[in-house]
Amino acid sequence: MKLKLDLHEIYNRGGEIDAALRAVIDEAVAKKASVVEIIPGKGSGQLKKHVLRFLDQKEIKALYHRVEKDSHNFGRVFVHFRWK
Repeated sequence: MKLKLDLHEIYNRGGEIDAALRAVIDEAVAKKASVVEIIPGKGSGQLKKHVLRFLDQKEIKALYHRVEKDSHNFGRVFVHFRWK
């Protein structure tokens, strides 16, 4: 199962971005999704940095296996989960 979060609609509302990120990570854990695709868009790169900082928080980092930055599309990040 793959979940997708497009941040284009809320790119300039920091609190909503964190809430949306937390919601999609929680949904992935609940549904045991294998991948979450987060689309911060290309832009200046600030939103992507915000997403990566969010994912780097200790309590969030404990929930997933690894983060992959798409080498073909700068505006996309994949969060991989490993379930036993």
